[in-house]
Amino acid sequence: MQENSRNNKEIVMLAMSGGVDSSVAALLLKKSGHELIGVTMKTWGFDDIPEKDSGCCSLETIYSARNVASQLGINHYTIDFTDKFNEVVISNFIEEYIKGHTPNPCVLCNKAIKWGALLEKADSLGAGTIATGHYARINQEGTTGRWYISAAKDKNKDQSYALWQISQSSLSRTIFPLGEFTKPRIREIARELGLKPADTPDSQEICFVPNDDYRQLINIRLPELSKQIAGGDIIYHDKKIGSHNGYINYTIGQRRGLNIALGKPVYVSKIDAENNAIYVDDEAGLYNSEFLCSEINLQKFESLPLPMNAIVKIRYKDKGSPAIIEQISDTEMKIIFDEPKKSITLGQSAVFYDGDDVIGGGIINTILN
Repeated sequence: MQENSRNNKEIVMLAMSGGVDSSVAALLLKKSGHELIGVTMKTWGFDDIPEKDSGCCSLETIYSARNVASQLGINHYTIDFTDKFNEVVISNFIEEYIKGHTPNPCVLCNKAIKWGALLEKADSLGAGTIATGHYARINQEGTTGRWYISAAKDKNKDQSYALWQISQSSLSRTIFPLGEFTKPRIREIARELGLKPADTPDSQEICFVPNDDYRQLINIRLPELSKQIAGGDIIYHDKKIGSHNGYINYTIGQRRGLNIALGKPVYVSKIDAENNAIYVDDEAGLYNSEFLCSEINLQKFESLPLPMNAIVKIRYKDKGSPAIIEQISDTEMKIIFDEPKKSITLGQSAVFYDGDDVIGGGIINTILN
């Protein structure tokens, strides 16, 4: 387990979701001598989204986390971050879709909740360090002292992409106990020690989205919007070819559900929220080479005075592609792929890697060509 030279007598607050990963993280931390406080975060209201009472942060997982903590003999608390989560994460999620963007709420949740509100709670309970069950590693650059995230040993489960917004001060107080393990080994450890969540399936959903359908969430929160935006134009090569049922119902690269017949497949290539229009194109029209991203956060380096080669991922499951990255201001980066990339999407995170190490990332805000 990666320790980052932590003092084993220091109190560690562990985020416990009730699943196998955070449960084994608790076990590993306890075995290594840490004094633990287990915390489960309630991040959305069951009354607000009654259809969504399963998966991450549900009542079932809160009870599971509490049972694991009891089994391991550590104190456990459930902390209500519902107001903060709604104000920051869910509101941003809806606002981005209204702009015609496709957000990644886990990135913002990690920054604002798991490494924001949770660290504040750690301070109040006397914990100097927090830990989570993420599959990632933390390293410190020997010369500059900067902290940065690196990809996990298990590349199939690596979660470094979603952690690029975490600040230096937050990284300096973080442990990832699972970074050097594979997922199969984590399940083996859980079975060997009789932890109940050993065979719990991994959650593949956004925790606050009912039935894994973001449209349903938007309709719950903004019931009049769907009527207001229905009937906009679908445009192919500057010509209207049909009408859509609301631009929020479409995503870049989408092929199915367009309800148009051109005798060949076409794909959503652009969402124009301001004019309530959807643009479609042939598959070749989905490829671009250059884009800008804003809200950048650099980890491994304080700044990039010169353009550099990097591997850039533009979505969670992206394997990454070679590119040149250039910092053009304190808040903006320009990325030029060596080869055109398919379906670059506004609102998604672009994360830059130096080998396994996270250089930093930003939010895609402009596609140049």
